[in-house]
Amino acid sequence: MKSDLAYRIEVARGLKKADLVLRGGSILNVFSGEVYRADVAIAGGRIAGLGEYRGKKSIDVSSRLILPGLIDSHVHLESSMLMPAEFARAALPHGVTTVVADPHEIANVLGKKGIELMLDATEGLPLDFFFMLPSCVPSSPFETSGAGLTALDLAPFLKHRRVLGLAEMMDYPGVLSGRRDVLRKLEAVAGRPIDGHAPALGGKDLNAYAGTGISSEHECASAAEASEKVRAGMTIFIREGSAARNLTAILPAVTPANSRFFCFATDDLQPVDLRAGSIDRLVKKAIRLGLDAVSAVQMATINPARHFGLSGTGAIAPGYRADMIVIDDLKNFTIEKVFKNGVLAASKGRMTAPLRAHPSRFGRNTVKTGQVGLKDLRLSRRTGRARVIELIPDEIETRQRIMPVIVDSSGQVANERDRGIAKLVVVERHRASGRIGLGLVKGFGFRSGAIGATVAHDAHNIIVAGMHDEDILAAIQALRRMRGGLVVVKEERILAALPLPIAGLLSDKPVRIVAKQQAGLARAAARLGIKLSSPFATLSFLALPVVPELKLTDRGLVDVQNGKVVELFV
Repeated sequence: MKSDLAYRIEVARGLKKADLVLRGGSILNVFSGEVYRADVAIAGGRIAGLGEYRGKKSIDVSSRLILPGLIDSHVHLESSMLMPAEFARAALPHGVTTVVADPHEIANVLGKKGIELMLDATEGLPLDFFFMLPSCVPSSPFETSGAGLTALDLAPFLKHRRVLGLAEMMDYPGVLSGRRDVLRKLEAVAGRPIDGHAPALGGKDLNAYAGTGISSEHECASAAEASEKVRAGMTIFIREGSAARNLTAILPAVTPANSRFFCFATDDLQPVDLRAGSIDRLVKKAIRLGLDAVSAVQMATINPARHFGLSGTGAIAPGYRADMIVIDDLKNFTIEKVFKNGVLAASKGRMTAPLRAHPSRFGRNTVKTGQVGLKDLRLSRRTGRARVIELIPDEIETRQRIMPVIVDSSGQVANERDRGIAKLVVVERHRASGRIGLGLVKGFGFRSGAIGATVAHDAHNIIVAGMHDEDILAAIQALRRMRGGLVVVKEERILAALPLPIAGLLSDKPVRIVAKQQAGLARAAARLGIKLSSPFATLSFLALPVVPELKLTDRGLVDVQNGKVVELFV
């Protein structure tokens, strides 16, 4: 019996019939930049040849355009709140056939077991899941996570065939200061891809950071920052997620000379947004904003494949994996068919490939808090100026504002609704330490009530924002009863909830149910006066102490730029 390679050679030469031929369409060649008419012959899950071919089966794609399957360069599966099989159900119809994931969210809760869960749950699915190992668990010493991972903990995973390198190195102060535990992780993956995470870093500090082998960045907020990092040899992942959207700001940095050093990423995409679009949405938006269509497709296919060393992926060419999408044209970019390894995986927005469910074996009892009462939420009675976290629309960065604040005799912030100031609370939930951080946040638009979650990057403690302590306490109690999730509370009554029983991060329900629950949360949040498009995504980043300027963790307010915990009142 002939090998797959021998059979593919015979098909390529026209001596044997292909398993499948896509007939009558045009292909976009990401190497030459050309669009031309050609049949695509598939044998053994790979592309055997382009031209005129005979097949055992054929599909007519006349007047259609055939592109390589799309690649998401950086994504946290946990942010979808879906188990990987359900993530695939949502992403594949949007043409995504490969993702490069960073499991640091679940690793911050479950440690090595979290990585094992993700590797196991992504095995055998009709979408390729590759992983970068979490570099910062926890992300900083200013928060309490459920686990810590050292270079020795990560080393065994480097042998796994779907582990590519080291994920976003958020602890750039640790890199710049040469902290030994950080350098050990960088040295352990030398020669492999290492993702960056260093917002606003430039000049000589950028030279030092990039010089360690860190080769990508997805936190650029401006074209100038992206250009400087490209000059330092870094590949830029242009991000459009649920909370942070940087495409419009960064796109002017992309030129014909440097476009090969740009890719697309969703980073953190919640279920409702994922069902509406993934990398296809970024490609379409980039073209609409004036980017050359061929460059946009290259940034979603061959560029990330080359960056991560995914040989045989990202192009329609002989020997490459038959991961392809069929679209109407480059202007509308409507995906009609998706092929994975030469098999029709999705058609007209629906999955056609079978999915194997992977039930979670662990991680269902991770919300452990001490007793929390109203007295624990009170601010010390003091009237004066306070540090307030101010939201920036469509960014995960925040501003630090010094504002006059009035605290009433019961320890609550008084008369601040008109100025848009709400209380922010973070409760440690991994070790029942009883540690609680209290702060103030401006920009949600609360008129009443509270919203809360166990999704709070990166340590994923309980985080709640609201106007009254009674509602905040009711949200904390609800999250503890649900064993994790998202909740909206008004007048101590739950208006909407989305349980996330797996590590307090993931649902065990189908995507359609999770998306419906998320939509219910959005409607309930609007009843509180919140006008943000993704309030829970915004809330989840207010505890991330590695993104400027001011954040809140269970250990208190963190001045990110100066790397220290600061007092609420000045």
